[in-house]
Amino acid sequence: MGNQVEKLTHLNYKEVPTADPTGMDRDEGPRIGVSYIFSNDDDELEQQQDSVHDLGGENPALQPYDPQLHEVECSVYYRDECIYQKSGGHLSTYTPENLLNRCKPGDLVEFVCQAQYPHWVVYVGDFQVVHLHRLEVVNSFLTDASQGRRGRIANQLYRYKPLSPAAVVRNALEQVGCKDRDLSWRNSECFAAWCRYGKREFKIGGELRIGKQPYRLQIRLGDKRSHTLEFQSLEDLIMEKRRNDQIGKAAVIQELSSHLQTGNSTPLPLISLPLCHVRTQPFPQPSASRPDPTRC
Repeated sequence: MGNQVEKLTHLNYKEVPTADPTGMDRDEGPRIGVSYIFSNDDDELEQQQDSVHDLGGENPALQPYDPQLHEVECSVYYRDECIYQKSGGHLSTYTPENLLNRCKPGDLVEFVCQAQYPHWVVYVGDFQVVHLHRLEVVNSFLTDASQGRRGRIANQLYRYKPLSPAAVVRNALEQVGCKDRDLSWRNSECFAAWCRYGKREFKIGGELRIGKQPYRLQIRLGDKRSHTLEFQSLEDLIMEKRRNDQIGKAAVIQELSSHLQTGNSTPLPLISLPLCHVRTQPFPQPSASRPDPTRC
């Protein structure tokens, strides 16, 4: 595997490779309009916490965190159905100790912190959670899994019909110990969402990437404006959404502003088989209807 790359990170368009070096999905090309290529983003969590940041050299988890300031509000659509929405009403966060008093078995919890990827866990009861952490599904105490970050119950973000709490807990516990190449999820969010909703779209390669892109990620820019990215799989969309959460709201707006100023009249560098299309338009109101839970 002479040209195999262990990890790919945030690249500019000129650096995007023409195929995935991991060998996954060999028939597809990179997507235009997205500067983040596949990696297991939760792998970077501890490395980020141990490094020195531009925040006075302190751990970001110890810094004051304002969700309204740092988090990107967005909606996800499958064709015309809104399947995910993060808006002002979903941004409140709590300390890990407070979350213990709020969580019920089967709940999803999202831990957030400035300059880090969100970390998702499944609460299984008795103060414990199951989560994908550093390429292994592990069982931890909620307070340990939080690593000092604030969090929220994330049950209302995805609009799929959930499985029963007992089924969610069973799905999570059955995967404990799964690691490395046996994993079917690229990050903690995909794993936790799969446990709760049981949909193969959250798994690696769960959807064929052919034809028109059915998924749209609409990023709220303010002033009733949005920026839209289109994807052929939910898995790819989640990776980009998480990258936005990691770099933060200000960086996303600056990145998109630069693209819109320089890219409206000229195309992006030519890359074969584009998988993503971008456009900017007024931000629509999401549909109240839920996706068909039987679609799989």
